[in-house]
Amino acid sequence: MRLPTLFALALLSALPVPGHAAVKQAAADSVLIQDSRVLHATPAQAYAALIDVAHWWNSEHTWSGSAANLSLKPEAGGCFCERWKDNSAQHMQVLWASKDRLLRLQGALGPLQNMAVQGVMTFNLKPGDGGSTLQFEYRVNGASGSGLDKLAAGVNEVLMQQLDRLQRYAETGHADSARP
Repeated sequence: MRLPTLFALALLSALPVPGHAAVKQAAADSVLIQDSRVLHATPAQAYAALIDVAHWWNSEHTWSGSAANLSLKPEAGGCFCERWKDNSAQHMQVLWASKDRLLRLQGALGPLQNMAVQGVMTFNLKPGDGGSTLQFEYRVNGASGSGLDKLAAGVNEVLMQQLDRLQRYAETGHADSARP
């Protein structure tokens, strides 16, 4: 390789990669995952997609096996819930809903639920070039024996998948990626 090519690759590798959630902090008693990405959708379109969770959440990450059983009521005290047959589960509870701008939820997702930890998830939408910017944060805290640092990478992977699906749904109306 030539020196200019090496220099260009070095510069590109130093740039932040948009749309990739990152574990910003992981300890036995806490995890912080953050992401920021540009959505080619207005804040109103992005918010409408966000609260339509049954259409973008991956069915593999539900208790019932079907995202169609999910609902999210976007108001304080509202439920991000799953209902099927004779079962129901509250995944999270809405702490703050500001239409087209902010949705903040409280709860521990998936296997974190029975660990007696607390999580706060925030979706913040801002108008931006070409649509909107979505700033995402999921902060989980528990006792020092929780071992959250060992779960951080897996939680990050699942959340990244969900955010990718949300982005596709907000931009195209379809959460699944196109297959070649």
